[in-house]
Amino acid sequence: MRMWSRRSFMAVPAAMVAWPAVAQFRVDISGVGATQFPIAVLAFDGEAGRTQQVSSIVRADLERSGQFRMVPTDGAVLNERAMPVMTAWRSRGADALVAGSITRLADGRVDVRFKLWDAVRGQDLGGEAHAVADADLRLAAHRIADYVYEKLTGERGVFATRIAYVTQAAQRHTLWVADSDGEGAQVALTSAEPIISPAWSPDGRELAYVSFETRKPVVFAQEVASGQRRAIASFKGSNSAPAWSPDGQHIAVVLTRDGSSQIYTVQRSGNTLRRLTSSMGIDTEPVYTPDGRQIYFVSDRGGSPQIYRMSASGGAAERVTFSGSYNISPAISPDGRWMAYISREGNAFRLQLMELATGNVTALTTTAHDESPSFAPNSRLIVYATRQNGRNVLMTTTLDGRIKATLLSNRGDVREPAWGPYGR
Repeated sequence: MRMWSRRSFMAVPAAMVAWPAVAQFRVDISGVGATQFPIAVLAFDGEAGRTQQVSSIVRADLERSGQFRMVPTDGAVLNERAMPVMTAWRSRGADALVAGSITRLADGRVDVRFKLWDAVRGQDLGGEAHAVADADLRLAAHRIADYVYEKLTGERGVFATRIAYVTQAAQRHTLWVADSDGEGAQVALTSAEPIISPAWSPDGRELAYVSFETRKPVVFAQEVASGQRRAIASFKGSNSAPAWSPDGQHIAVVLTRDGSSQIYTVQRSGNTLRRLTSSMGIDTEPVYTPDGRQIYFVSDRGGSPQIYRMSASGGAAERVTFSGSYNISPAISPDGRWMAYISREGNAFRLQLMELATGNVTALTTTAHDESPSFAPNSRLIVYATRQNGRNVLMTTTLDGRIKATLLSNRGDVREPAWGPYGR
Protein backbone atom coordinates (compact mmCIF):
# COMPACT_ATOMS: atom_id res chain seq x y z
CA MET A 1 0.00 0.00 0.00
CA ARG A 2 1.41 3.38 -1.02
CA MET A 3 1.43 6.34 1.32
CA TRP A 4 2.20 9.95 0.41
CA SER A 5 1.06 13.42 1.36
CA ARG A 6 1.20 17.02 0.21
CA ARG A 7 -0.52 18.51 3.22
CA SER A 8 2.56 20.45 4.34
CA PHE A 9 4.32 20.94 1.04
CA MET A 10 4.17 24.74 1.22
CA ALA A 11 5.37 26.95 4.03
CA VAL A 12 4.52 30.61 3.42
CA PRO A 13 7.29 33.08 4.32
CA ALA A 14 6.72 35.36 7.29
CA ALA A 15 4.68 38.53 6.68
CA MET A 16 2.78 36.78 3.89
CA VAL A 17 -0.87 35.86 4.29
CA ALA A 18 -1.81 32.15 4.12
CA TRP A 19 -5.07 31.22 2.43
CA PRO A 20 -6.82 27.91 3.00
CA ALA A 21 -6.42 25.20 0.35
CA VAL A 22 -9.99 24.96 -0.87
CA ALA A 23 -11.63 24.33 -4.21
CA GLN A 24 -11.22 27.39 -6.39
CA PHE A 25 -11.62 26.20 -9.99
CA ARG A 26 -14.42 24.98 -12.19
CA VAL A 27 -13.22 22.98 -15.19
CA ASP A 28 -15.17 23.18 -18.46
CA ILE A 29 -14.01 20.78 -21.16
CA SER A 30 -14.85 21.42 -24.81
CA GLY A 31 -14.02 19.85 -28.16
CA VAL A 32 -13.79 16.37 -29.59
CA GLY A 33 -10.53 14.55 -30.31
CA ALA A 34 -9.79 12.83 -33.60
CA THR A 35 -9.36 9.47 -31.86
CA GLN A 36 -10.31 8.87 -28.25
CA PHE A 37 -10.24 5.73 -26.12
CA PRO A 38 -13.74 4.93 -24.76
CA ILE A 39 -13.59 4.19 -21.04
CA ALA A 40 -16.12 3.80 -18.23
CA VAL A 41 -15.12 5.13 -14.79
CA LEU A 42 -17.69 3.88 -12.31
CA ALA A 43 -18.61 5.52 -9.03
CA PHE A 44 -16.33 4.13 -6.30
CA ASP A 45 -17.95 2.06 -3.57
CA GLY A 46 -18.03 4.22 -0.43
CA GLU A 47 -17.57 7.64 -2.04
CA ALA A 48 -21.24 8.65 -1.87
CA GLY A 49 -21.70 11.74 0.27
CA ARG A 50 -18.03 12.73 0.18
CA THR A 51 -17.02 16.23 -0.87
CA GLN A 52 -14.18 14.82 -2.97
CA GLN A 53 -15.57 12.36 -5.48
CA VAL A 54 -12.58 10.28 -6.59
CA SER A 55 -14.32 8.87 -9.67
CA SER A 56 -15.33 12.37 -10.83
CA ILE A 57 -11.75 13.64 -10.50
CA VAL A 58 -10.44 10.65 -12.45
CA ARG A 59 -12.99 11.25 -15.21
CA ALA A 60 -12.13 14.95 -15.45
CA ASP A 61 -8.40 14.21 -15.60
CA LEU A 62 -8.76 11.67 -18.38
CA GLU A 63 -11.14 13.88 -20.38
CA ARG A 64 -8.80 16.87 -20.08
CA SER A 65 -5.97 14.84 -21.59
CA GLY A 66 -7.87 14.60 -24.87
CA GLN A 67 -7.04 10.89 -25.12
CA PHE A 68 -10.24 9.48 -23.60
CA ARG A 69 -13.99 9.58 -24.10
CA MET A 70 -16.18 8.88 -21.09
CA VAL A 71 -18.80 6.17 -21.52
CA PRO A 72 -21.97 6.83 -19.43
CA THR A 73 -22.28 4.53 -16.41
CA ASP A 74 -25.84 5.47 -15.37
CA GLY A 75 -24.75 5.76 -11.76
CA ALA A 76 -23.47 2.19 -11.50
CA VAL A 77 -21.27 1.48 -8.45
CA LEU A 78 -18.57 -1.21 -8.54
CA ASN A 79 -15.57 -1.98 -6.38
CA GLU A 80 -12.19 -3.46 -7.29
CA ARG A 81 -13.14 -6.93 -6.03
CA ALA A 82 -16.04 -7.31 -8.46
CA MET A 83 -16.11 -9.44 -11.58
CA PRO A 84 -17.59 -7.09 -14.20
CA VAL A 85 -19.61 -8.54 -17.05
CA MET A 86 -17.36 -7.37 -19.87
CA THR A 87 -19.86 -8.07 -22.63
CA ALA A 88 -22.31 -5.71 -20.97
CA TRP A 89 -19.77 -2.89 -20.86
CA ARG A 90 -18.59 -3.56 -24.39
CA SER A 91 -22.18 -3.27 -25.55
CA ARG A 92 -22.21 0.21 -24.02
CA GLY A 93 -19.12 1.05 -26.08
CA ALA A 94 -16.49 0.83 -23.32
CA ASP A 95 -13.07 -0.58 -24.18
CA ALA A 96 -11.86 -0.24 -20.59
CA LEU A 97 -13.36 -0.11 -17.14
CA VAL A 98 -12.24 1.48 -13.83
CA ALA A 99 -13.81 0.68 -10.47
CA GLY A 100 -12.75 0.97 -6.86
CA SER A 101 -13.61 1.55 -3.22
CA ILE A 102 -13.03 4.03 -0.41
CA THR A 103 -13.03 2.92 3.23
CA ARG A 104 -12.07 4.55 6.50
CA LEU A 105 -9.07 3.02 8.31
CA ALA A 106 -8.72 2.70 12.08
CA ASP A 107 -6.06 5.43 12.19
CA GLY A 108 -8.39 7.93 10.51
CA ARG A 109 -6.90 7.75 7.06
CA VAL A 110 -8.78 6.68 3.95
CA ASP A 111 -8.00 3.49 2.04
CA VAL A 112 -8.45 4.08 -1.71
CA ARG A 113 -8.32 1.01 -3.96
CA PHE A 114 -9.02 0.58 -7.65
CA LYS A 115 -8.67 -1.80 -10.58
CA LEU A 116 -8.48 -1.32 -14.33
CA TRP A 117 -9.88 -3.85 -16.82
CA ASP A 118 -9.49 -4.22 -20.58
CA ALA A 119 -13.13 -4.83 -21.52
CA VAL A 120 -12.28 -5.94 -25.05
CA ARG A 121 -9.83 -8.68 -24.08
CA GLY A 122 -11.39 -9.34 -20.70
CA GLN A 123 -8.05 -8.76 -18.99
CA ASP A 124 -7.26 -7.48 -15.51
CA LEU A 125 -4.77 -4.62 -16.01
CA GLY A 126 -3.98 -4.29 -12.33
CA GLY A 127 -4.59 -1.63 -9.76
CA GLU A 128 -3.22 -0.06 -6.58
CA ALA A 129 -4.12 0.74 -2.99
CA HIS A 130 -3.34 4.10 -1.38
CA ALA A 131 -3.70 5.06 2.28
CA VAL A 132 -4.17 8.83 2.50
CA ALA A 133 -5.50 11.54 4.75
CA ASP A 134 -8.77 13.15 3.69
CA ALA A 135 -6.81 16.21 2.57
CA ASP A 136 -4.89 14.05 0.07
CA LEU A 137 -7.88 12.36 -1.54
CA ARG A 138 -7.51 14.51 -4.68
CA LEU A 139 -3.89 13.45 -5.00
CA ALA A 140 -4.95 9.80 -4.78
CA ALA A 141 -7.45 10.40 -7.59
CA HIS A 142 -4.76 12.04 -9.74
CA ARG A 143 -2.48 9.03 -9.13
CA ILE A 144 -5.26 6.71 -10.27
CA ALA A 145 -5.73 8.75 -13.45
CA ASP A 146 -1.96 8.61 -14.06
CA TYR A 147 -2.01 4.83 -13.70
CA VAL A 148 -4.90 4.45 -16.14
CA TYR A 149 -3.36 6.88 -18.63
CA GLU A 150 0.00 5.10 -18.67
CA LYS A 151 -1.50 1.59 -18.90
CA LEU A 152 -3.71 2.51 -21.85
CA THR A 153 -1.46 4.92 -23.77
CA GLY A 154 2.02 3.68 -22.89
CA GLU A 155 2.99 7.22 -21.83
CA ARG A 156 3.36 8.74 -18.40
CA GLY A 157 0.43 10.77 -17.09
CA VAL A 158 0.74 14.29 -15.66
CA PHE A 159 -2.30 14.55 -13.40
CA ALA A 160 -0.34 14.28 -10.13
CA THR A 161 2.06 17.05 -11.18
CA ARG A 162 1.67 20.66 -10.11
CA ILE A 163 1.25 24.07 -11.68
CA ALA A 164 2.10 27.54 -10.44
CA TYR A 165 0.05 30.58 -11.34
CA VAL A 166 -0.63 34.14 -10.20
CA THR A 167 -3.97 35.66 -9.25
CA GLN A 168 -4.92 39.28 -8.81
CA ALA A 169 -7.90 40.34 -6.74
CA ALA A 170 -8.29 44.02 -5.93
CA GLN A 171 -4.73 45.15 -5.09
CA ARG A 172 -3.55 41.73 -3.89
CA HIS A 173 -1.22 39.60 -6.04
CA THR A 174 -0.77 35.96 -5.04
CA LEU A 175 1.52 33.23 -6.33
CA TRP A 176 -0.06 29.79 -5.94
CA VAL A 177 1.12 26.20 -6.26
CA ALA A 178 -1.67 23.75 -7.08
CA ASP A 179 -2.55 20.39 -8.59
CA SER A 180 -2.49 20.19 -12.37
CA ASP A 181 -6.22 20.96 -12.50
CA GLY A 182 -5.76 24.10 -10.40
CA GLU A 183 -7.26 22.61 -7.24
CA GLY A 184 -5.60 22.06 -3.87
CA ALA A 185 -3.91 25.45 -4.18
CA GLN A 186 -1.55 26.79 -1.53
CA VAL A 187 0.08 30.20 -1.30
CA ALA A 188 3.75 30.67 -2.12
CA LEU A 189 3.76 34.47 -1.96
CA THR A 190 1.27 37.28 -1.56
CA SER A 191 2.04 40.94 -2.13
CA ALA A 192 0.49 44.31 -2.83
CA GLU A 193 2.92 44.58 -5.75
CA PRO A 194 2.93 42.49 -8.96
CA ILE A 195 4.38 38.97 -9.14
CA ILE A 196 5.28 37.64 -12.59
CA SER A 197 7.17 34.93 -14.50
CA PRO A 198 7.13 31.90 -12.17
CA ALA A 199 9.51 29.16 -13.36
CA TRP A 200 10.02 25.71 -11.86
CA SER A 201 13.44 24.25 -11.13
CA PRO A 202 14.04 20.95 -12.97
CA ASP A 203 13.64 18.93 -9.76
CA GLY A 204 10.40 20.71 -8.81
CA ARG A 205 11.80 21.80 -5.45
CA GLU A 206 12.07 25.51 -6.17
CA LEU A 207 10.24 28.29 -7.97
CA ALA A 208 11.97 31.31 -9.44
CA TYR A 209 9.80 34.38 -9.97
CA VAL A 210 9.90 38.16 -10.28
CA SER A 211 8.51 40.23 -7.43
CA PHE A 212 8.03 44.00 -7.34
CA GLU A 213 7.66 44.07 -3.55
CA THR A 214 10.71 46.35 -3.20
CA ARG A 215 9.18 48.64 -5.86
CA LYS A 216 11.57 47.28 -8.52
CA PRO A 217 11.64 43.91 -10.29
CA VAL A 218 13.83 41.42 -8.43
CA VAL A 219 14.29 37.72 -9.25
CA PHE A 220 13.85 35.37 -6.29
CA ALA A 221 14.18 31.60 -5.95
CA GLN A 222 11.99 29.97 -3.30
CA GLU A 223 11.97 26.46 -1.89
CA VAL A 224 8.50 25.01 -2.36
CA ALA A 225 8.54 22.86 0.78
CA SER A 226 10.01 25.31 3.28
CA GLY A 227 9.11 28.69 1.82
CA GLN A 228 12.71 29.85 2.26
CA ARG A 229 13.84 32.13 -0.51
CA ARG A 230 16.81 34.10 -1.72
CA ALA A 231 17.36 36.93 -4.18
CA ILE A 232 18.94 35.63 -7.39
CA ALA A 233 19.15 38.88 -9.33
CA SER A 234 18.76 42.28 -7.67
CA PHE A 235 21.04 44.40 -9.80
CA LYS A 236 20.68 48.03 -10.81
CA GLY A 237 17.71 48.49 -13.12
CA SER A 238 15.28 45.72 -14.05
CA ASN A 239 15.73 42.02 -13.21
CA SER A 240 13.27 39.72 -14.96
CA ALA A 241 12.33 36.58 -16.96
CA PRO A 242 14.08 33.77 -15.01
CA ALA A 243 14.61 30.40 -16.73
CA TRP A 244 16.35 27.40 -15.16
CA SER A 245 19.00 25.40 -17.00
CA PRO A 246 18.08 21.70 -17.29
CA ASP A 247 20.74 20.71 -14.75
CA GLY A 248 19.35 23.25 -12.28
CA GLN A 249 22.74 24.88 -11.72
CA HIS A 250 22.13 28.15 -13.57
CA ILE A 251 19.29 30.58 -14.16
CA ALA A 252 19.02 32.74 -17.24
CA VAL A 253 17.77 36.24 -16.42
CA VAL A 254 17.13 39.48 -18.28
CA LEU A 255 18.86 42.56 -16.87
CA THR A 256 19.10 46.25 -17.77
CA ARG A 257 22.12 46.88 -15.56
CA ASP A 258 24.28 47.75 -18.58
CA GLY A 259 21.64 49.55 -20.65
CA SER A 260 18.91 47.82 -22.67
CA SER A 261 17.41 44.44 -21.72
CA GLN A 262 19.99 41.70 -22.33
CA ILE A 263 20.27 38.04 -21.34
CA TYR A 264 22.65 36.85 -18.62
CA THR A 265 23.15 33.68 -16.62
CA VAL A 266 23.73 33.46 -12.92
CA GLN A 267 24.45 30.48 -10.68
CA ARG A 268 21.52 29.21 -8.63
CA SER A 269 23.22 30.78 -5.61
CA GLY A 270 23.08 34.18 -7.28
CA ASN A 271 26.84 34.30 -7.93
CA THR A 272 28.97 34.42 -11.11
CA LEU A 273 26.99 36.64 -13.45
CA ARG A 274 27.75 36.12 -17.15
CA ARG A 275 26.39 38.09 -20.10
CA LEU A 276 25.13 36.09 -23.10
CA THR A 277 23.75 38.71 -25.54
CA SER A 278 25.09 42.07 -26.64
CA SER A 279 22.64 43.27 -29.27
CA MET A 280 21.49 46.79 -30.07
CA GLY A 281 17.89 45.70 -29.46
CA ILE A 282 15.92 44.28 -26.55
CA ASP A 283 16.60 40.59 -25.79
CA THR A 284 14.23 38.89 -23.35
CA GLU A 285 12.18 35.79 -22.41
CA PRO A 286 14.98 33.18 -22.52
CA VAL A 287 14.18 29.48 -22.28
CA TYR A 288 16.55 26.50 -22.41
CA THR A 289 16.15 23.48 -24.66
CA PRO A 290 15.80 20.19 -22.73
CA ASP A 291 19.37 19.15 -23.55
CA GLY A 292 20.71 22.45 -22.23
CA ARG A 293 22.61 23.23 -25.42
CA GLN A 294 20.54 26.12 -26.73
CA ILE A 295 18.49 29.06 -25.51
CA TYR A 296 15.43 30.38 -27.35
CA PHE A 297 14.60 34.02 -26.70
CA VAL A 298 12.72 37.06 -28.00
CA SER A 299 14.50 39.99 -29.62
CA ASP A 300 13.54 43.06 -31.65
CA ARG A 301 17.03 43.29 -33.16
CA GLY A 302 15.44 42.85 -36.59
CA GLY A 303 12.90 45.63 -36.05
CA SER A 304 10.00 43.71 -34.47
CA PRO A 305 9.78 41.08 -31.71
CA GLN A 306 10.71 37.65 -33.08
CA ILE A 307 11.99 34.41 -31.58
CA TYR A 308 15.66 33.50 -31.99
CA ARG A 309 17.92 30.75 -30.73
CA MET A 310 21.57 30.70 -29.76
CA SER A 311 24.08 28.49 -28.00
CA ALA A 312 23.51 28.32 -24.24
CA SER A 313 26.96 29.89 -23.90
CA GLY A 314 25.97 32.88 -26.07
CA GLY A 315 27.23 33.88 -29.51
CA ALA A 316 25.50 34.22 -32.86
CA ALA A 317 21.71 34.00 -32.89
CA GLU A 318 19.47 32.42 -35.53
CA ARG A 319 15.95 33.67 -36.20
CA VAL A 320 13.25 31.00 -35.75
CA THR A 321 9.90 32.70 -36.43
CA PHE A 322 9.12 34.24 -39.81
CA SER A 323 5.33 34.18 -40.01
CA GLY A 324 3.88 37.38 -38.61
CA SER A 325 5.51 40.56 -37.40
CA TYR A 326 5.18 39.97 -33.65
CA ASN A 327 6.07 36.64 -31.97
CA ILE A 328 6.86 36.31 -28.26
CA SER A 329 6.83 33.99 -25.20
CA PRO A 330 8.56 30.81 -26.47
CA ALA A 331 8.07 27.56 -24.52
CA ILE A 332 9.95 24.41 -25.55
CA SER A 333 8.34 21.01 -24.95
CA PRO A 334 10.20 18.63 -22.61
CA ASP A 335 10.70 16.18 -25.49
CA GLY A 336 12.32 18.93 -27.56
CA ARG A 337 9.96 18.53 -30.51
CA TRP A 338 7.71 21.57 -30.17
CA MET A 339 7.74 25.27 -29.47
CA ALA A 340 4.61 27.01 -28.24
CA TYR A 341 4.53 30.78 -28.53
CA ILE A 342 2.22 33.80 -28.85
CA SER A 343 1.74 35.57 -32.17
CA ARG A 344 -0.05 38.83 -32.80
CA GLU A 345 -2.58 38.67 -35.62
CA GLY A 346 -4.06 42.13 -36.10
CA ASN A 347 -5.09 43.10 -32.57
CA ALA A 348 -5.34 39.49 -31.37
CA PHE A 349 -2.67 37.55 -29.48
CA ARG A 350 -3.02 33.83 -30.19
CA LEU A 351 -1.30 30.62 -29.17
CA GLN A 352 0.76 28.94 -31.90
CA LEU A 353 2.62 25.63 -32.06
CA MET A 354 5.74 25.06 -34.16
CA GLU A 355 7.24 21.68 -34.96
CA LEU A 356 10.91 22.50 -34.56
CA ALA A 357 12.20 19.87 -36.99
CA THR A 358 10.14 21.23 -39.89
CA GLY A 359 9.20 24.78 -38.88
CA ASN A 360 5.53 24.00 -39.55
CA VAL A 361 3.20 26.19 -37.50
CA THR A 362 -0.33 25.41 -36.27
CA ALA A 363 -2.70 27.96 -34.74
CA LEU A 364 -4.19 26.38 -31.61
CA THR A 365 -6.74 29.04 -30.61
CA THR A 366 -9.15 31.63 -31.96
CA THR A 367 -9.10 33.75 -28.80
CA ALA A 368 -7.53 37.22 -28.70
CA HIS A 369 -5.68 37.55 -25.40
CA ASP A 370 -3.52 34.44 -25.07
CA GLU A 371 -0.27 34.57 -23.08
CA SER A 372 2.29 32.57 -21.10
CA PRO A 373 2.21 29.04 -22.64
CA SER A 374 3.78 26.21 -20.65
CA PHE A 375 4.04 22.51 -21.54
CA ALA A 376 3.02 19.57 -19.38
CA PRO A 377 6.01 17.36 -18.51
CA ASN A 378 4.87 14.66 -20.96
CA SER A 379 4.71 17.26 -23.78
CA ARG A 380 1.07 16.35 -24.53
CA LEU A 381 -0.75 19.40 -23.12
CA ILE A 382 -0.16 23.14 -22.93
CA VAL A 383 -1.46 25.42 -20.20
CA TYR A 384 -1.81 29.11 -21.00
CA ALA A 385 -3.62 32.23 -19.87
CA THR A 386 -6.33 33.94 -21.88
CA ARG A 387 -9.38 36.16 -21.41
CA GLN A 388 -13.00 35.04 -21.46
CA ASN A 389 -16.09 37.06 -20.69
CA GLY A 390 -14.03 39.90 -19.28
CA ARG A 391 -11.93 37.70 -16.96
CA ASN A 392 -8.43 36.29 -17.15
CA VAL A 393 -8.55 32.49 -16.95
CA LEU A 394 -6.27 29.52 -17.45
CA MET A 395 -6.84 26.98 -20.20
CA THR A 396 -5.24 23.74 -21.26
CA THR A 397 -5.17 22.49 -24.82
CA THR A 398 -4.04 19.36 -26.61
CA LEU A 399 -1.35 19.83 -29.25
CA ASP A 400 -3.90 19.58 -32.05
CA GLY A 401 -6.07 22.26 -30.42
CA ARG A 402 -9.11 19.97 -30.41
CA ILE A 403 -9.64 19.50 -26.67
CA LYS A 404 -9.58 22.54 -24.38
CA ALA A 405 -10.30 22.82 -20.67
CA THR A 406 -11.09 26.19 -19.11
CA LEU A 407 -10.09 26.57 -15.48
CA LEU A 408 -12.44 29.20 -14.07
CA SER A 409 -11.24 30.66 -10.77
CA ASN A 410 -13.25 32.26 -8.00
CA ARG A 411 -10.24 34.17 -6.70
CA GLY A 412 -9.99 36.88 -9.33
CA ASP A 413 -8.02 37.09 -12.55
CA VAL A 414 -5.60 34.22 -13.17
CA ARG A 415 -2.37 34.61 -15.14
CA GLU A 416 1.24 33.45 -15.55
CA PRO A 417 0.80 29.65 -15.48
CA ALA A 418 3.86 27.41 -15.26
CA TRP A 419 3.53 23.61 -15.39
CA GLY A 420 5.91 21.85 -13.01
CA PRO A 421 8.08 18.81 -13.75
CA TYR A 422 7.56 15.23 -12.66
CA GLY A 423 8.48 14.71 -9.01
CA ARG A 424 11.91 13.29 -8.31
